[in-house]
Amino acid sequence: MPGRLGGWLPGVHAARHYRRADVRGDLGAGVVLAALLIPQGMAYAELAGLPPVTGLYTTVAALVVYALLGPSRVLVPGPDSALSPLVYAAVVPLAAADGAPGARLALAGMLAVLLGGVCVAAGTFRLGVMADLLSMPMRVGFLDGIAVVVLVGQLPRLFGFTTDGDGVVAGVRAFVQGVADGRTVPAALALGLGALAVIALARRLDPRLPGILLAAVGATLVVVLLDPAGVTVVGAIPGGLPTPTWPGVPLDDLGPLLVAALGLAFVTAADTTTLSRSFADGDHPPDADREMVAMGAANVAAGLVQGFPLSASVSRTAVARAAGARTQLAGLVGAAAIVVVLVAAPGLTAQVPTAVLAAIVIAAAVTLFDGRALVYLWRVRRSEFTLAVITATGVVLVGVLPGIAIAAALSLANFVRRAWRPYNVALGRIDGRKGYHDVARHPEARQIPGLVLFRFDAPLFFANARYFADRVEELVAARGEPVRTVIVAAEPISDVDTTAADVLAGLVGRLRAGGTDLVLAECKGPVKDRLRRYGLVPPLGEAGFPPTLGTAIDDYVRRSGVTWVDWEDREDREDREEPGTSEPSA
Repeated sequence: MPGRLGGWLPGVHAARHYRRADVRGDLGAGVVLAALLIPQGMAYAELAGLPPVTGLYTTVAALVVYALLGPSRVLVPGPDSALSPLVYAAVVPLAAADGAPGARLALAGMLAVLLGGVCVAAGTFRLGVMADLLSMPMRVGFLDGIAVVVLVGQLPRLFGFTTDGDGVVAGVRAFVQGVADGRTVPAALALGLGALAVIALARRLDPRLPGILLAAVGATLVVVLLDPAGVTVVGAIPGGLPTPTWPGVPLDDLGPLLVAALGLAFVTAADTTTLSRSFADGDHPPDADREMVAMGAANVAAGLVQGFPLSASVSRTAVARAAGARTQLAGLVGAAAIVVVLVAAPGLTAQVPTAVLAAIVIAAAVTLFDGRALVYLWRVRRSEFTLAVITATGVVLVGVLPGIAIAAALSLANFVRRAWRPYNVALGRIDGRKGYHDVARHPEARQIPGLVLFRFDAPLFFANARYFADRVEELVAARGEPVRTVIVAAEPISDVDTTAADVLAGLVGRLRAGGTDLVLAECKGPVKDRLRRYGLVPPLGEAGFPPTLGTAIDDYVRRSGVTWVDWEDREDREDREEPGTSEPSA
């Protein structure tokens, strides 16, 4: 077990217990990773509306800090294709309003610091599970919307020109108009399409192949050797390493940046926790809270060195793992390679065509779009497909930052909708099958005379309490015979709020007035304690809370004297019928 220092600084523990057998895999993976990190970092910086070199600063800071604090042995953080559009949406309008030179850099840095603070606080107070507020359909829709936004924004650069379109609709209109006006640069388009082909082919053949590097180097050689007309290039990046500075921004901008940071935290948490779970092993189980602290610290470091918000990266982590990475040494090797480029060879990027950076971003956007998940949702649950489409549409039409709020709100609304009108059934007995089953699905199920068995699969709260009472009274009225007792299979009811308690008290009174008793079988202890505080236990009596459905039914049959012959032997039914044996979908 790691000591106290190793617990807070997993990198220290990993270094002290580093295995010599891992050196070859980590060094090789680090070299392969560096080939991906440099062009991809530059591309994602431009996607965020920032100078390409800031992507390299961000990457180095992320790799070094995460190697020290990160609990995962192979997760690779850095600029992300899902976060960069959000950074652009948050920073560019504020920078335009400020009008100060370098405003974008300062705003992006402060956004990273604020995001880091949110992530550290979330991890410290064990809120790493907040990523669960983005359900799978919402996350699919959000990322699909991001993919569309990124694609529309990068198409003009792929074709060799720029536009002023703000938003997807305006961007599409401006792109189409630019093509119609003959602004396309054929050489730039050829280089961009060629880069896309190389990246796609490398992915298909072997994920360890540095397709992005091959595309960038190949296109750069074409520019150097042939000097095609009209092709814009990145230019040489500033040499050396950045000086750590506090990003100074106007106080009026802190509010909007904090709101943006809270939205970015959802995406960062979802990416990080999902990846850490996917790449965890038995010796290093996932820890969502420590992942959030580590990612938060990496963001703060990036913000202090002229970087911008970052997250865990699916593509870089997958490449590192496929290339043989065993520990965070692979990331440190990649960071060292970037430092060498910044210090000794900043001119390497001088002739890289911007169309290739656009191709790199488009290739990443394609991986964000999950068409298979949409097809799956359409096939298995149309309501969740609809939610995914609504989320994607919101991101495309309203904007990427409001899209986060839309996704979270829809996730919560979908949960409330299901709890508002949950699955609920009248139960009966099927000969030859254990348990009690939905009589609507099984018309052959026999119901005990004078008894309604009812199951409600949700906690009772203000939104569904009236529905619960109405359903009970509907079933009593629908029996066509006097109903002496209603037994609720209460095991799925995990809570009862004060509104539900008031409704439940009224239901007990109305049923009693009609000569019907209400019984809550298999009621959880905490729920019964709460009902006792609400004053509902005395009206029901201790006999109103039998421990199992079987004992509740036996007690009813004995007291009522009704004729009821079960298919099982009465002597051993209690032994073979345990609590919770009723089946929701049999």
